[in-house]
Amino acid sequence: MNNGGEDHKGNAVNNMKWSVKVARIFGIDIEVHATFLLILALGAFQWGGEYGAPGAVFGMLLMLLLFACVVLHELGHSIVAKILGLPVRQILLLPIGGVSKLEKNPERPVHEFLIAVTGPIINLIIATILLLSTGASKWIGSLNARGLVDGQPMKPSGEALLLWIIAANISLAIFNMIPAFPLDGGRVFRSLLAMFIGFPRATRFASALGQLIAIGVGLFGILSGNLLLTLIALFIFLEAGHERAEEQARTVLTTLRVGDVYNKYALTLAPGDQVSQVVDYLLTSYQPDFAVVQGTRLLGVVTRNDVLKALAAETQDVYVAGIMEREVLSAEGSMPLDDVRRLMQGKGTRIAAVYDGEKYLGLISLDDIAEAILVSAYVKNQEMRRAAEASSQF
Repeated sequence: MNNGGEDHKGNAVNNMKWSVKVARIFGIDIEVHATFLLILALGAFQWGGEYGAPGAVFGMLLMLLLFACVVLHELGHSIVAKILGLPVRQILLLPIGGVSKLEKNPERPVHEFLIAVTGPIINLIIATILLLSTGASKWIGSLNARGLVDGQPMKPSGEALLLWIIAANISLAIFNMIPAFPLDGGRVFRSLLAMFIGFPRATRFASALGQLIAIGVGLFGILSGNLLLTLIALFIFLEAGHERAEEQARTVLTTLRVGDVYNKYALTLAPGDQVSQVVDYLLTSYQPDFAVVQGTRLLGVVTRNDVLKALAAETQDVYVAGIMEREVLSAEGSMPLDDVRRLMQGKGTRIAAVYDGEKYLGLISLDDIAEAILVSAYVKNQEMRRAAEASSQF
């Protein structure tokens, strides 16, 4: 299952702390979230209860092969995205599926359409190859809707493994094409709408439909006692809302430049200043981050966390040059605010240094960008309200 690829992209799961890199394919990191162990345990439990240790091993192997297909699904999305010029940050495996994380959303509807449909097509190709190359169709002919072959339950075997993988790939293709944003089908739906009404309005329609479908799927999962289906429905509902908020933020941020938002009156530090000076600033201002400058040159950044760590570890009043972060992400003041936000998220940092060519201007943080979103949205709403009031007077 694909959550759309962006990290947004502020996802509910902090994968940076809970995931482990297991491979790198075509320049794309494949990471497994710690909670992925739950799906292995589920496979072992389902098959081990009746068939003992061999069944438990079979169940875990089945889950691993299933998620290998999920990786191929996500690689399909990611490779097409790279071909279209969209950088791919990583592929993350979760118990409820896979997530392709792109650095930014596709700007053209046709690009999103091509990226979205590739994953389900990959699953159908896998199922077709397995059917044609293994002769599995003869077993499928004797498989009924209850998972019985010739009236007997399927037992751990090569045939059972093959049938499950084929069925899983077909199911993945069908499920992902449900028009519930942010599933692949929802993204296809949004891309088709966006060709006529633009991404912002298309996202509102697609996310609303996605949440409506998620409510229906969630109720069915609860009534049928299907916990995994319920969790997937919850994931779809939350991600659809997140995508709507993300698109609204992107619409606002594309009209602003980094140079419009950074703090032009921020307090700065010299490399010879001591931590006690920063403590005074922290206590008497709302500023949490401080640039360490020498003349007009930026040397590094001291954050609130840096100060707290220094206070906990040091007994003396040390110089800020000894605790500052020297590697600071840089951004041109002319960059759109949305671009620098995505750059900061992609690099895993909350601060960037703003430049005008070689000239250092100041710092900008994710908090500054969040405030800009709120202020701009408020101003826009007020303008719309005044326009509506003016039109009602005629």
